[in-house]
Amino acid sequence: MFVISVDMNRPVPQAIADPAVHSPSAAPPDTIGVLISDAARLLRRRFDARARSIGVSRAQWQVLIALSRSEGINQAALADRLEVETITVARMVDRLQEAGLVERRADPADRRAWRLFLTARARPLLTELQAVAAEVRGEMLAGLAAPEQAQLQALLLRVRANLSAREE
Repeated sequence: MFVISVDMNRPVPQAIADPAVHSPSAAPPDTIGVLISDAARLLRRRFDARARSIGVSRAQWQVLIALSRSEGINQAALADRLEVETITVARMVDRLQEAGLVERRADPADRRAWRLFLTARARPLLTELQAVAAEVRGEMLAGLAAPEQAQLQALLLRVRANLSAREE
């Protein structure tokens, strides 16, 4: 048997006094984490749809963009960056190599490893992807004044730095 004692002189918490505050039908407000996650998912989806219109899949554009930022990276490091298995990157690079967009070069420091480079054929495609990115970025930031955009970017940089510092 349980006995619950109640102090009648203490105020009742708002959630108990007003069932609408914490009723199962009232959804809690979105947290910052949920909002960031939703925004990132919607941004990827929007960009992905536009990239498909120029003939590039999500996996392909992610590899191409990552390589444009780090040409000469090896497959294992690229897999880490993309947060996928090394075999997955190997298959994606196989397809991009067959399409003439990526080339593998032997790693002079490790005979078992390959360094990855974009080909001349990939450059115009990256230019198209950059145009798509600019268009989607414009849609994402519509209605935000330049100072608000700068503030949002600065805040997200700090959030990323906070989380990156915790990973090490």
